[in-house]
Formats: sequence, structure tokens, C-alpha cells
Amino acid sequence: MTCQVKVLPSGHGFAVEAGETLLEAALRQGIGLPYGCRDGACGACKGKVVSGVVEHGAHQEKALTDSERAAGFALFCCARPAEGQAEIAIEAREVTGIGDIPIKTLPCRVESIVKVHDVAILKLKLPVSERLQFRAGQYIDILMKDGKKRSFSIANAPHDDAFLELHIRNQPGGSFSEYVFNTMKEREIMRFKGPMGSFFLREESDKPIVFIASGTGFAPIKGIVEHAIHNGITRPMVLYWGARTKADLYMAELAGSWQEKLPGFSFIPVLSEALPEDNWTGRTGFVHQAVLDDFDDLSGYQVYACGAPVMVEAAHKSFTAERALPEEEFFSDAFFLAKDLGQK
Repeated sequence: MTCQVKVLPSGHGFAVEAGETLLEAALRQGIGLPYGCRDGACGACKGKVVSGVVEHGAHQEKALTDSERAAGFALFCCARPAEGQAEIAIEAREVTGIGDIPIKTLPCRVESIVKVHDVAILKLKLPVSERLQFRAGQYIDILMKDGKKRSFSIANAPHDDAFLELHIRNQPGGSFSEYVFNTMKEREIMRFKGPMGSFFLREESDKPIVFIASGTGFAPIKGIVEHAIHNGITRPMVLYWGARTKADLYMAELAGSWQEKLPGFSFIPVLSEALPEDNWTGRTGFVHQAVLDDFDDLSGYQVYACGAPVMVEAAHKSFTAERALPEEEFFSDAFFLAKDLGQK
């Protein structure tokens, strides 16, 4: 049975077919609902069910609490219309531009594997007749042979699309990352699906930007900054990149070079566990705390946060509650490990 969904306040509508989640149906029909992990873990797709009934799929409690469910909220990535439900109205913020780019499933060839510390920088080449249209900061799903998927941000900008660049950290016990580090060979063929995600630069705004990254959360921000450089975007920008040790800032030299290429850009690395041999004289502690220390008021800013969920959650909570950042000006992409999503 088809269910008709109305999105408030825009008034846009879409149809949900049997077996589809609300998010799947919306994206299929060009309705840009915000989303991140698509696995019920991050909460980016959370919205309110104003009328009608949905069935809540499997999700993490922190992404949708019992009290939020009782108040009518749902995660649209795993919510489906209840059996026999013909009409539903939801309240959600729409993201302009998501539905403009088709999601494709394509083959690719591993062009190169460069290992920097514990990060593998992959460059993937598409077939000669194909190019992937995407927005800087979005991600793709690598489709594994066992039917599972692994999500990775695209680290290059859209104008530089000869290859797709991915940054993959070597996670102990991670089946895909261990495969990348120990087994994967150049010229190997893989398949992926994308582009996906609502983490990309809102170019219609002229507000100054605070980027905050932890670990390989640097990857999509790299794509966004390089896009800004290419397009002559001159909004003031500051990048806070948090890591444990100096070696974990695996592209620090590149990030530092942007200060010369982009007027108004500054780079602030922050280490939480600097080693004696690092001879570190820079900022230390938690990366979101460094932002709090530097800004008394974020009401006129946009913040783009990417990396470990604990960092993204801490940044969101403290920036909105303590520094007056508008809720709608916080954009995030939390990097969940497979185990966090119930995968092996």
C-alpha cells in the first residue's frame, strides 16, 4: 500500500511504497530531508510525526530516546508507515540541493593506496564514461562482497574529480580497514553507491565558518575547503583539527598551506595526548573546548563538525547551549564504526 507523506512547513509531498523508509522514499523523489548514517545511530534525520502512525525500526537509544518517541519524534531513516496507513504528515527541516544529484551504484578501480601513519589514502578511478556528481563533504558507501557496506567521506572537491579520494583509518578488528591495510592491491575493482549525506557547504550563506574535526573527520572538510579555494569563496573560516598525537594530524602541512591560499582562513591543531617526542607547543585538550575557549558568542556563525560521535555530540550541546549557536547552523557528520551500527 502506498502512503502519502506531507512535509511541514514546506508543504512538499512524496509517496512511500511498501517496504520503504520515509527517508528512502523522500530521497528517491528529490525531497531533501537531512540525514547522516542511515542506520538509526546519529539522529541527523530526526523529525516529528504530526499526524499518522509510523513503525520505528531498530535504532540506538541515544539517537531517539523513549521520551522523544512519546513526544512524536521519529528517525526517518528507519521509520516506515504503519500497516494500513494512507497519509502521514511530518515536520522536518529540508536541505536544498540534496535531491538535485542522483545516487548511483558504480564500479571503481583502486588507483593508489598511500599509507600515512595509520591512515590509508585511497584514490579510486571511475570508468572512463562515468563521473560522479557530488557536493563537497558528501560520502559514498563501499559495497562489500558479503553484502555489507562501509561509509567513507569524499576527501576531494567536486572540480577535482579524476579520482575519488577516501581516508581510511586502520581500526583494530575492523574487517574492511584491515583488508585495506593488509590485502588490498592497486587496480582492484570495487563497487560503491553515492553520493550521500547532507554534510556540505551551505553556499547561500555569508556567515563565517568554524570547522571542527577529529581524526579522519578531516576528510570531508578537506573537500569543502578545497572547493571554497577553487570557487573563490572568501567567508572567514577557521579549522580546529583534534587528534591524540602529532602523527595523527596526517595532513597537517596541507591544512597549514590553506592559510596562504584562502584569505581569512586559519588552522588550529589541537592534541589531547601529545607525546614527549612531539615537542608540542600548540593547543592541547579536547578540540571542542578549544573552540569554546576562543569564542564567547557563536550566534553569527555556521559550524561544520565531523569525526567521532562523542566530539560531535559535545560540540553540538555546548555550542548551542553555551555560545548561542543557532540549532539550524550546526551541520555534522559523525563517524560511526561498524560495531556502533551493529555490524561486524
